[in-house]
Amino acid sequence: MTPRFVIPKRQPAWLRPARVIACLAALVVADHAGAAAARNERRIESIESRTAGAPLMAIISLRSQRITVYDADGWILRAPVSSGQKGRETPAGIFSVIQKEAEHYSNLYDDAYMPHMQRITWSGIALHGGPLPGHAASHGCVRLPYDFAARLFDATRLGMRVIVAPGDVAPVEIAHPALLAPKPGAAALAATRAAEADEATRKADQARLAATKAARDAARAMMPVRTAENLKPKAQAQLAAAEAALAAASDDAKAQAEDARQKAAARLADVEAQLAAAKAELQPNVDAAAAAREALAAAEAARGAAVQASREAARELEPVSVFISRKTQRLYVRRAFQPVLESPVEIKDADRPIGTHLFTAMARTNRDTDMRWSVVSLDGDGGAKSALDRIVIPQDVLDRIAGMASPRSSLIVSDEELSRETGTGTDFVVLMSGEPQGGIKFRRRAPAMEARYGRRTPWGFPFAGGYSRWW
Repeated sequence: MTPRFVIPKRQPAWLRPARVIACLAALVVADHAGAAAARNERRIESIESRTAGAPLMAIISLRSQRITVYDADGWILRAPVSSGQKGRETPAGIFSVIQKEAEHYSNLYDDAYMPHMQRITWSGIALHGGPLPGHAASHGCVRLPYDFAARLFDATRLGMRVIVAPGDVAPVEIAHPALLAPKPGAAALAATRAAEADEATRKADQARLAATKAARDAARAMMPVRTAENLKPKAQAQLAAAEAALAAASDDAKAQAEDARQKAAARLADVEAQLAAAKAELQPNVDAAAAAREALAAAEAARGAAVQASREAARELEPVSVFISRKTQRLYVRRAFQPVLESPVEIKDADRPIGTHLFTAMARTNRDTDMRWSVVSLDGDGGAKSALDRIVIPQDVLDRIAGMASPRSSLIVSDEELSRETGTGTDFVVLMSGEPQGGIKFRRRAPAMEARYGRRTPWGFPFAGGYSRWW
């Protein structure tokens, strides 16, 4: 279950005195729409013929005002929606969930309550619970039935693809040589590295306990040494005093002074014997503590290396996103919302439209050596394979991205360029330029967001070329 990112609860806007009159008017409208909303709530569907998997994508049809959620084996949830009204239309395109808040209030529209908000653009387009009057009525967001919004919120994770299509489209399976293949053995290697990291962590914990015990034993063995060391100066002083008294004693007192000197010498000898014995007993404990510290340092180093190896192996399983634009004749790669690579590509017959297609890696097959893919063509032309046939990727780029595919990875091929909504903390955002975008144009934009594709990634892959930016 995906954790909810909850903001502090505050007093709803409708309870604030300055807004009571406006809210009363809104209640009248809400009552009028209540019957339609109730009917829409009853139209929620869920798959019952099989166990549903984790959602991979959500497709919103603006024409049908409906959302359909898919896992790797087909649709699992359906519900009505209410998208942006005329002039503030929800833009058609390809998005992903970039933020989740269980309790959200709009900072654009009078603190409007947007429960179970799942943001798909930083400029404010989101999926959230809300009233459904039976037609497009929002300011650009996609309203969902309240119960459905809560259910979807709990099922999704950051990065889930959200497709807003002008018409009714659905994913279909596709196979093509251009689609990325998984790295053989990556899943098994990640599991092995994770087990090694767990074992190394267990050993480091044991070494820490052993080092703590050895240090405690050494400290305990040090106490007799400290005691003897504290007694020795006093015994030495007593012997010195007895020797001085003997030297100054009269003949009659010499026997008594000699007896006192001998007793002082015996006490000093006893203290020195205690000190020698205590030090002899201490030394093995000191040696054991030193050895335990060295073992702990080695175990911690091994743990750090194993954890790092586990993270790198797990990173190989993280979904990768590839975007190819006919307009810019370029290829971009992102992983975990971070830019990885940019490169020029060739698209044959570049003056001829190629469409907008989202290819999604659904699941590993054939013992993890192959990948099952689906495609959604937003314009519904079904030309996905011909679009792939027209793309020529440089061999060095193919070598760099070979084996990077994992379930949830995606490839977007489009006539469009990257939307300026693509930026820090987002996956690729692609808007269909031929469709209304009032919901985007009407909103205030956040400060410019920059995405850089450098010569090295955090994972150490060298890439040619300079930097590019968009926002």
